Amino acid sequence: MNLSEYAGFDALGLAALVKNGDVTPKELAETAKAAIDAIDGEVGAVVETYDDRIAGLDEAACGDGPFRGVPFLIKDVFGHEKGRLIEFGSRLCQGMTVDQDTHFAELLRASGVNILGRSNAPEYSMAGTAENAIYGNTSTPWKKGYSAGGSTGGGAAAVVAGIVPIAHGTDIAGSIRIPASYCGGVGLKPSRGRMSFGPGIDEHGFGLAATLVQTKTVRDAAAMLDCLAVPQTGDPFLIPTPDEPFATYAGIPAKKLKIGWSVDTLMGVPVDSEVAKAVEETAALLSTMGHDVSEAGPAYDGIEAVRKFADLWFFGFDLRLEMYASKTGNKIGLDTLEPVIQKIYEYSLGLKTADFFAATGALNTARRQLARFYDQYDIWLSPTTATVSVPHGTINLGRTDVDMRNLVEEILAPPCQFTIPHNIMGTPAISLPLAMHSSNLPIGIQLGARPAKEHQLIQLASALEEALPWIDRIPPLHVSNV
Repeated sequence: MNLSEYAGFDALGLAALVKNGDVTPKELAETAKAAIDAIDGEVGAVVETYDDRIAGLDEAACGDGPFRGVPFLIKDVFGHEKGRLIEFGSRLCQGMTVDQDTHFAELLRASGVNILGRSNAPEYSMAGTAENAIYGNTSTPWKKGYSAGGSTGGGAAAVVAGIVPIAHGTDIAGSIRIPASYCGGVGLKPSRGRMSFGPGIDEHGFGLAATLVQTKTVRDAAAMLDCLAVPQTGDPFLIPTPDEPFATYAGIPAKKLKIGWSVDTLMGVPVDSEVAKAVEETAALLSTMGHDVSEAGPAYDGIEAVRKFADLWFFGFDLRLEMYASKTGNKIGLDTLEPVIQKIYEYSLGLKTADFFAATGALNTARRQLARFYDQYDIWLSPTTATVSVPHGTINLGRTDVDMRNLVEEILAPPCQFTIPHNIMGTPAISLPLAMHSSNLPIGIQLGARPAKEHQLIQLASALEEALPWIDRIPPLHVSNV
């Protein structure tokens, strides 16, 4: 199998080849390694490969799930497989290893994927771009030197560049959907409570965080959701599940839905005119499909809300970094932390219990204000990001002109304006690459639904994928071009 053939399949397509005996998991792993060698020097998506899962792969160890043998990258965040490196894109954590497997890792392996390396992410996943001082910058496959988004930029870029067909993603403010938008892939953030974060923690990021994958087709995202959305013993709560497996909904047309669309700024970031036009055209298309579509969006002052509840992210951050420093023997400072992270660390040292409870109250207020939108509408249609990808250095953590007074405006708002509301509400949302900008960069369009309604997003996304197909769109930085 040559690289062009390999990159022409989605994850389920490669798994079908394995099932039919046309290719082996080891052959796929070796092809993925060849893809990394061929293009990753230009993209910068992969920070480590696991030789024991490539040349030394024991095929019998691959799970029997629907993705058996499919090459997969795990994001350099949180830590999932015992004994593997986990560095959070940070020099402070260089050489640190994972203490125990997570339920997520166990479910991933059961799905059949071959986790053969780590993907790049910003330091502690605290930016909407995969740029860091330890491993460098990840480019969108559409333009070298331009952001792949973040924090799951490495995973999204690897998928769209043809390195792997599916990769791990996490999302606390848009980190699955922003890179899908900047790179031209599919990014589904599931509902709060859909995925287990055990056994180490209950809700990650005080309920703001979610985890799933970066893909290039809707069916891959839906099928992996079935594999990973499995409640585990001791999970803090369970949420409703649909009548059928999520993958089934990729082939079931949605009933008539009430859809509100909007391109109004939520955090003061102007929406690019071509991005706004793409949203409006998507709204018109959904109307022709029989849905009740009107222009409407939530009332929400995002800048003020995020300023108030951001202390939830930062509360205890000092203790976390000090724990890492104790494990690695590295010292906290500008030699081990990027400038913005150093500022956040210093700020967290002064946070009090009263600040934490005030932030919790602000999050509650914002969630209830935003959620009123769903009293009237089933679906919220918006841009994923206000603009297409931006040059490296624009929204990264290495900037020296950012402090706690302008962090929200300079680092968070530009990529997160339309994504973070869904983390606040805990609602599912998906980014789809439904258009291209005149700059030859992809435009991500976002669909959000009520809590536990991922199946409705899968239905709509599948219909849009059929109407506006993107699978044959090949970026300049792609394995088929080398």
